[in-house]
Amino acid sequence: MRILLASIGALALAACATGPTPETSVTAETPAATAAFDPDSHLWLEEVEGTDALAWVNAQNARTLSDLEADPRYAGFEAAALDALNSSERIAYGTVRDGLVYNFWQDTVNVRGLWRRTTLASYSAEAPVWETILDFDKLAADEGQNWVYKGADCFRPKDGGSLRCIISLSNGGKDAVINREFDLETKSFVDGGFVTPEAKQGLAWAGGDTLLIATNWGDQTLTESGYPFIVKRWQRGTPLEAAEELIRGTPSDVGVWPMTMKLEDGRILQGAVQAETFFTSKYFWFPDGETGAVQWPLPPMVSVNGIYKGQFLFSLQQDWAPEGQDAFQAGDLVAFDLDSFLTTRTLPKVELVFRPSATQAVDGVAVAKGAALLAISDNVVGKVLRLEPSASGWTTTPISLPGSGQVGIAFADQDETAVFLNYEDFLTPSSLLNYDIASGAVTTLKSLPAKFDTAGLKVEQFFAASKDGTQVPYFIVHREDMTLDASTPTLLYGYGGFQVSMTPGYSAVMGRNWLEQGGAYVMANIRGGGEFGPNWHQAGLKQNRQRIYDDFIAVGEDLVARGITAPEHLGIMGGSNGGLLMGVMLNQRPDLWNAVVVQVPLLDMLRYHLLLAGASWVGEYGSPDVPDERAFLETISPYQNFDASKPYPVPFFVTSTKDDRVHPGHARKMAKRFEEAGLPFLYFENTDGGHAAAADQTARAKRSALEYTYLARRLFAAAEE
Repeated sequence: MRILLASIGALALAACATGPTPETSVTAETPAATAAFDPDSHLWLEEVEGTDALAWVNAQNARTLSDLEADPRYAGFEAAALDALNSSERIAYGTVRDGLVYNFWQDTVNVRGLWRRTTLASYSAEAPVWETILDFDKLAADEGQNWVYKGADCFRPKDGGSLRCIISLSNGGKDAVINREFDLETKSFVDGGFVTPEAKQGLAWAGGDTLLIATNWGDQTLTESGYPFIVKRWQRGTPLEAAEELIRGTPSDVGVWPMTMKLEDGRILQGAVQAETFFTSKYFWFPDGETGAVQWPLPPMVSVNGIYKGQFLFSLQQDWAPEGQDAFQAGDLVAFDLDSFLTTRTLPKVELVFRPSATQAVDGVAVAKGAALLAISDNVVGKVLRLEPSASGWTTTPISLPGSGQVGIAFADQDETAVFLNYEDFLTPSSLLNYDIASGAVTTLKSLPAKFDTAGLKVEQFFAASKDGTQVPYFIVHREDMTLDASTPTLLYGYGGFQVSMTPGYSAVMGRNWLEQGGAYVMANIRGGGEFGPNWHQAGLKQNRQRIYDDFIAVGEDLVARGITAPEHLGIMGGSNGGLLMGVMLNQRPDLWNAVVVQVPLLDMLRYHLLLAGASWVGEYGSPDVPDERAFLETISPYQNFDASKPYPVPFFVTSTKDDRVHPGHARKMAKRFEEAGLPFLYFENTDGGHAAAADQTARAKRSALEYTYLARRLFAAAEE
């Protein structure tokens, strides 16, 4: 089965969720100016393109850039980052369609990128021969647009007609896109084909001449989160306005999105998913020839994974006891017979496919032509298993991997026998592995040369005891000869939300600009993430969120207690939800860090639900409109809890004007509080880039160089004094 689903999960706070890869006492002596602070006095900074707001942004950018770019380390950091990001020695990850590998590629020449393809045989060679399909730099120049490629969804009709794709293009990297139909055989946009206006939208192919679409249909057709809640069926050759409505949610939903399932016999099931909250959804099927929708018999907190040998696979994010059947646990992978449901429209017998242990979590399921694969995390180490149903139940067979790092399923598709896996760890560059379905053999298809010097480096995993006694794991990469005299400049990265796992990964930029300079890098696996399954995430929801912050503080204190570093040499970094973590750390333990990089953050937690996609995250944070939840948010919201009397380290705020997911006003307003208090801070707002705060490799290298210059100045300078 292939599932085509434009879901809210794709818009989670995860763009900056991967790193380069004690009870708080409130100070009573708050200055009068702070006590009288009016949080609405900075609302003008929420005007994204407002004249006054942009004038303030430009002034801060000029001040910060003139400062950091003048540092003698900056030029070297930027050059190293550019070399790593634009290197031709990168793995060209691809998607296989009809024996051809399709790849999107960016470098110094192709800044916006090329969409290109080659044969599987050529792809296996050291230097594949690529055929350009679409040049986005040329397209942007020809059309006078600031296009950023956001992906393609392709479909080949049963009759073997031309392979058509819906290409998503964004203005400057925003989540809002336009969609245009493209013919892969003629390598051109389809004259008179499907085209949509700009919106946060979702589409799914229901046939060669049919799309399911959710978009902005006009007044009062978007949810409070800014996403569509009406799905329609759109036929080729008809105006979008004439599309037939299939399902309508409510403005209080996060969003309603189209979903299609291509079954093993070629049939396509049309449907939709109604995300009532960020974590709870209802799934619907639109049977052919009927006007009503049939709801799938699934619990609210579930992830649909695929269909293999007639079995419908889904993983549970909650405990579930179907009536008259065995009970299942949060984290379980389960299945039922699909044809039985399609015939009876009731829940068939559900079988357990895989139950993770206390240290495991299901990371994903992929179905290829002839195999089903399960990726799991085991104590934050990746593994891949092959799944097979049998008369006595499901079996799992481990797939042999080259080491104990991070492994992911890079490509698998129900119509293709090709399966690619990706392996990496902190000190091992990425390898693209080929998995042979017939033999079970794993061979290296491509591997990268080392991009930084790992000689003398070591990776260890430690555990820190959080305030409630929970053991919180973290990884540290450091020199083998590191002396435990509290002098090592250390960068601690964290995220802690939305069930996003922090896993070992190879970063050439971090390696060159931090590890080679003598710094240590730490990745914290705090609660709120998905490292140990749904319960690890749900332990930090809403009013329990202080556990996440206690976990992060515990890791910082453990680094100090072990003699690895000291507060004057300890810096922290986090983006998006991790940016909120950084803001809370500024307020709760300003004494524990000497550098704080706050990337594309949420910081005003009493207004976040009113800004852009913020309303979709009340299931994670709680709602400021619910008294009990607001009372907790008031205790942690970084913007409201700013206190000029605290010994804040100099923070560095990084955001993007084009971020239409997390409002740049969060970073702007917090930085403004520092400015009004006369406290030092740095601020950089990229005018493009969306939630990733960078739209191309040059912008990514610049942002990275600014961050590492700041970190080196704050932490290495302190270590050298």
